[in-house]
Amino acid sequence: MRPASATPTRVAVDETAVQIDGEWHWVYAAIDVTTKLLLDIELFSRRGTDPAAAFLQGLTEKHDLSEAVFLVDGYGYLTALSRVGVSGRLDYSLRNHVERWFQTLKVRTDRFHTSWVGSRSAVRRWLQQFKRYYNHDRPHQALNGRTPAEVI
Repeated sequence: MRPASATPTRVAVDETAVQIDGEWHWVYAAIDVTTKLLLDIELFSRRGTDPAAAFLQGLTEKHDLSEAVFLVDGYGYLTALSRVGVSGRLDYSLRNHVERWFQTLKVRTDRFHTSWVGSRSAVRRWLQQFKRYYNHDRPHQALNGRTPAEVI
C-alpha cells in the first residue's frame, strides 16, 4: 500500500519523551489538523532546536507543505521553523491534535509495557507500523468513522 500523502494547510507539531532500555528519547510527530493524517514520526536521542529543525526538514522533503502553517508550542520550534524556511505560529489549541495522538500512542504502548526494550531501530520500525495503522486502518470518530487515508 502506498503511503498516504497530503497537502495540508495546518500542521500541528510536537514531541514527547519515551524510554528505550531505560534511556530517554524523544518522538517527534506532525499531524494534518484537517484530515488527522499523521504526516511523519521520528525518533531522536535528544530534544531541542536542532532535532526539531531536522524533523521539520525531513517533513518538508516528504510532503508538499508550501501552503502549510505549522502550529507549535514555544520550545525551540520558532527558531527551527525559521531555519527550515517554513511559516508557523504559536498555537496552544489547534495543536491539541498532536497531543491527542501522543495520548493514543502512550495508551497503546502502556498496555504492553512502560518502556521499550530493544534497539532504537526496532522502536522506529514499530512507530512506522503504528503510523500506517493510525492512517489506514484505525477509524476516527472525528472523521465520521473514516480513516485519515480515506479522507485524503
